[in-house]
Amino acid sequence: MKALIVDDERLARLELRRLLAAHGDIDVAGEARGGEEALALITSLAPDLVFLDIQMPGMTGFDVLERLDVDDMPLVIFTTAYDTYAIKAFELNALDYLLKPIAPARLASALARVGSRVPKAPGSIRLTQVFVRDGERCWIVRLADVFLLESEGNYTRLCFGKERPLIRRSLNALEARLDSTVFFRANRQQMINLPWVRTVDASVGGGLVATLKDGQTVDVSRRQAARLREILSL
Repeated sequence: MKALIVDDERLARLELRRLLAAHGDIDVAGEARGGEEALALITSLAPDLVFLDIQMPGMTGFDVLERLDVDDMPLVIFTTAYDTYAIKAFELNALDYLLKPIAPARLASALARVGSRVPKAPGSIRLTQVFVRDGERCWIVRLADVFLLESEGNYTRLCFGKERPLIRRSLNALEARLDSTVFFRANRQQMINLPWVRTVDASVGGGLVATLKDGQTVDVSRRQAARLREILSL
């Protein structure tokens, strides 16, 4: 598992590298002292896992994640010296974290938690994820769990579970980065995750109505209806 350590404190980077030496499946490929360096190394090294400090001068760990493109999103374990409200948000939203000074047992637990989500076979496709922040709440969301995307100007609302946060990317920009065999543009405002479609029915004017597994219905425009029929072999 290729890892990157991001922390503005040299001693903190050295200590984490020392602790990771006990885990033979972790290869520390690089270190970054701040946000801009982290963005560059994530792009060039394509790490599977990033240990990301939250409090850094100039650019926080949150800022780093918000500036990443979807395809660049690695697995993330946050590190922090402050036991603040943010820690509770991470626990509620399944973002893992390590509180400094990092305890070896806690590090082992965090690695076990994310290990099953790293591709095992060489050349396999990394799980596509996106970082979402909505006020004090934050998520790292697997796009496979997003059943509906809705355009709101230059923003997109992601629908997963019972959550409906906005992401700072337009629907058109996201569409260009998503797997077209999985995500389908139903109309100008909405895109659906095809594995989440439960039924498809005809509607007036030659269009279709897709009912998702959560019971929500999405109108498929007449222009897109023929393509959806072909994809689903209707």
